[in-house]
Amino acid sequence: MYKLGVRLFDHSYPIYIEKGLFDEIGSYIKDVAKTKKISIVTDSNVDRLYGEKLVDILQKEGFNIKKIVVEPGEKSKSFATFERVLNEMLDFSMTRSDLIIAFGGGVVGDLTGFVASSLLRGVDFVQIPTTLLSQVDSSVGGKVAINTNYGKNLVGAFYQPVGVYIDPNLLKTLDQRYLADGMAEVIKYGCIKDKNLFYDLLSYSEKEFDKNIEKIIYTCCNIKRIVVEKDEKDTGDRMLLNFGHTIGHAIEKYFNYESFTHGEAVALGMYMITKTAETLGDTSMGTSEVIKEILRKYSLPVLIDLKDRDKVLNAIGLDKKNIGKSLNIILLKEVGQSYIKKIQLEEIEKYIEFN
Repeated sequence: MYKLGVRLFDHSYPIYIEKGLFDEIGSYIKDVAKTKKISIVTDSNVDRLYGEKLVDILQKEGFNIKKIVVEPGEKSKSFATFERVLNEMLDFSMTRSDLIIAFGGGVVGDLTGFVASSLLRGVDFVQIPTTLLSQVDSSVGGKVAINTNYGKNLVGAFYQPVGVYIDPNLLKTLDQRYLADGMAEVIKYGCIKDKNLFYDLLSYSEKEFDKNIEKIIYTCCNIKRIVVEKDEKDTGDRMLLNFGHTIGHAIEKYFNYESFTHGEAVALGMYMITKTAETLGDTSMGTSEVIKEILRKYSLPVLIDLKDRDKVLNAIGLDKKNIGKSLNIILLKEVGQSYIKKIQLEEIEKYIEFN
């Protein structure tokens, strides 16, 4: 087992990573639950595979369970779903002493965390992430949110869980596309902070990758832990975690969240911004080629057809990382070394390839 502790000024919590951990989840929940009442939020895909098992495990530990199932996908990160989940918890007579479980991928984690931060002005919640993306990234760090018509994650909070419980065995039932989706965030961590992780991933056979999955997840979570401990509220170094995301979020919005997963859009953003940054002298030449190689190895896209310049720029102009008339973008000096560059909003055009 790998264990990490996220230590913040007014809140600390553990992260456990182990194959087979889900079978023992009841004992972990007993350690953090203050009462016997728990609301579980999951999506219909996860519920079909594991929902009844989780309920059964927790009921055997004496917990009173309310399971709330939402539709899979980004469209569940909405005001309507947020309100429905809140109302179901209020109908269940949740109190501030009770516990909420986010059981799913990044969408469920973000939505549930925001519900937990809002219900009765704050109820404890835990993350049991079921996708690679959520296991290596979104379940850690306390950024919770829903989407609006203006863009992704524009309404939310910083609200930390009381525990994160990661079982890589849950990834076995994932569709290959969503394993690749998570790999974009794994590759991102190598790009911004860990050259060794990047080149290990580039060299792994499929068997070696599977053998090292716990270590890979641990490495990503540990990088995020260090960054979050230094900058919980995303005003400094935590921005480095947004590498590929400014353009990636714009791509998602451009295609109405229907053509690309989050990880696919981030992959496109990482490659595009690195390729254009090389031509501008911001990044060492050859960096984009090795990024393209690793993205292709893990079945992630590198090419995209963006024709409507105004639509893309409008999406970026409304991105939450826009500060006044300037924009913070994340660039690489080379693989493993990242930095923040503040540019004028109109300069972002130089970092995007239009067709």
